[in-house]
Amino acid sequence: MDQAAVLKAIFLAVPLGLLALALLRLRWLLRIPAAIVIGLVAGFALMVLVPGAVNYLVSFSIMASIYAVLSLGLNSQWGYNGHLDFGVAGFFAVGAFTSALFITAPPSGLMAQYAHQAFGLQAPFLVGLVAAGVVSGIIGLLVALPVLRLRTDFLAIATLGIAEIIRLIFQNERWLANGPQPLSGIPQPLSCVFEHPACSWLPASVASLLAPLQPRDYGFLYLALTAIVLAVVYLVLETAVRSPWGRALRAVRDDEASAAMNGKHVTSLRVQSFVLGAVVMGVGGALYASYMVTIDYSHFEPLFATFLVWVMLMLGGSGNNRGAVLGAFVIWGVWSGTGYLTDMLQTSLAGVLPQIASRTAFLRWMLVGVLLALIVLYRPEGILKEQKIVSRFLK
Repeated sequence: MDQAAVLKAIFLAVPLGLLALALLRLRWLLRIPAAIVIGLVAGFALMVLVPGAVNYLVSFSIMASIYAVLSLGLNSQWGYNGHLDFGVAGFFAVGAFTSALFITAPPSGLMAQYAHQAFGLQAPFLVGLVAAGVVSGIIGLLVALPVLRLRTDFLAIATLGIAEIIRLIFQNERWLANGPQPLSGIPQPLSCVFEHPACSWLPASVASLLAPLQPRDYGFLYLALTAIVLAVVYLVLETAVRSPWGRALRAVRDDEASAAMNGKHVTSLRVQSFVLGAVVMGVGGALYASYMVTIDYSHFEPLFATFLVWVMLMLGGSGNNRGAVLGAFVIWGVWSGTGYLTDMLQTSLAGVLPQIASRTAFLRWMLVGVLLALIVLYRPEGILKEQKIVSRFLK
């Protein structure tokens, strides 16, 4: 195994170690070293056993992790407080475009005649990530105050409409984020580490150690960053839901009248959970923007950015953060697999039934829709059921 493969295995050990940390049931003094060992062993095993498939697995895991963040955001709204939010795409878009505007440079020279954006601060990625969450949270607050007076299907219709309004604003307001044209050139965090010469601030010893890696290997580093953000979001939400505040959210979801009779401020709690979900979705948008480098309004269609997230949460288990993450990876696997299936069908039918061949892409949505129907009918609680007792003091 050459030096480049060793470095890739070490990067893979980060998400794999975090996964082991979440799954192991040991004391923390044993869990942390065990997770590190398992992550390293699994990372090297992947590089040895399936070196040709590792690049695909990395890109797959990055997108699945981003959708897992979105699924966690929806779980904090629907799973723990009962908000039927069909506006995931709106907060996803706000987070993506906000982060892009914060971390990109304003167009200059000849490019300024063709590309327009409200501002460009060239801020670090972390600043863009925080800004995406804050702005999405503010938008969520402004939406929640009037909209949360509605319930069930009326709330769903209202949030769906708001998400579409947000998407159309980014589509038509060229001064804001280049309108119908793509907003490109979004920087990727720490991408200079894999360039030659490397970052000026990088110590020479570290630069020489990473020298065998090429810019095309950047996905390994971004997977580690995405996994860390996902782990932080999961830890924050898991801690919140096990706190008295989280238990109050569930009480409001189950019976608002009883919660109010016990002194809980129902309206405030409903708004708080909605805003929290919007913040998490905005963080997911920031991760998506930096990974894609180029984004536009078409990336945030309601079907792709809302319906898919709902299927992920329903399959994994509403009200269970682990289920939300698991559902994201399973459904993204189904979505990716059906992509290969539809491509094969399109090639096979192109010469025989060209009218049908041109429509095979819609089979992906049909299969996902059938899967959602099966979930609702036969496994409505999802793969991982909601834990009824979440307090660490009640065993």
